[in-house]
Amino acid sequence: MSYVLDQNEARVLGSLVEKEITTPEYYPLSLNALLHACNQKSNRDPVMDLDEGAVRKALDGLDRQGLAGAISTVDSRVTKFEHRLQGVFNFDRRETAVLTVLLLRGPQTPGELRARTERMHPFGDLDEILGALRRLMEREPPLAKMLARQPGTKEARYAHLLSGDVDSWELVQDSQASAEGTSNSDRIGRLETEFASLRSEVAELKRQLEDFRKQFE
Repeated sequence: MSYVLDQNEARVLGSLVEKEITTPEYYPLSLNALLHACNQKSNRDPVMDLDEGAVRKALDGLDRQGLAGAISTVDSRVTKFEHRLQGVFNFDRRETAVLTVLLLRGPQTPGELRARTERMHPFGDLDEILGALRRLMEREPPLAKMLARQPGTKEARYAHLLSGDVDSWELVQDSQASAEGTSNSDRIGRLETEFASLRSEVAELKRQLEDFRKQFE
């Protein structure tokens, strides 16, 4: 089955999966907790400002596709919500972590994915990241795709395909940005991406240095 999530549905699904892994004591999430998770300013790109109605609509769309829904709990009067990603796709922890970051932050390089999945799964090296990406790309239908390398960059970016063909929705996003006159924001976004990539490289160098030091302890 092919899935085509809109931007809000992707954010809601990614937020549910992330919170199950990073804060299991608060999962499943109430509508209010899910709203805050979707709109948080850290680990999100773009930062969004969804209201309760938008989150409810996204949950309805995810429920129709079997990817998320309400759950009844005996110890709470508040309706709570859970994702059903595992039941649908039977991911391992590595695939789940990678797909979640792609849902929450858009296209990423392997280096960025390794740095940003750390709370969900500590990948040992980039080969492990690439292995998880390869398994997502080899699904039928594929759930991830490698994008054409951008000018001046060393690493290719990867994107999830739960919102349809990435080429299509990137073109839509580009046309919307152009219509809204957000060229400055685009430039800032590219700079932020480059900065994130540099941070990932520095983190990798620090890890290698620490491993080297341990050899002499």
